[in-house]
Amino acid sequence: MKGHGEKLTRKMELAVAALLTAPTIGLAAQKVGISEITLWRWLQTEEFKGRYAEAKRQAVGQAIARLQQSTVKAVDALEEIVSDVDAKDTARVAAAKIILETALRGIEIEDLAARVELLEKLAKDKDMVM
Repeated sequence: MKGHGEKLTRKMELAVAALLTAPTIGLAAQKVGISEITLWRWLQTEEFKGRYAEAKRQAVGQAIARLQQSTVKAVDALEEIVSDVDAKDTARVAAAKIILETALRGIEIEDLAARVELLEKLAKDKDMVM
């Protein structure tokens, strides 16, 4: 392993990518062409561990972005069900309930965010006075 703070080798970068897609550490090591023991050793180093953690955060961030993009379709689907007079009553009620509960939760979150923002501003103003 290179010295502290230096970049990972190409094999190590490949191992990070393999860890994100392989179901086990053994299969990730096999994909890269290294032993499982080597990969375990790399996972004990700060540089490799940090790069792997960052890669996982990026992967989750991308997944969250995709979920957020799909919310419009999800709302459209719920609206279709609620508006479909031929749909079963249970489906229409369930869709309506989801819409109402989610809308109310959204309002609660917005209200809490505004309150936190106000408290942070008051705390900052108080610090400036002292």
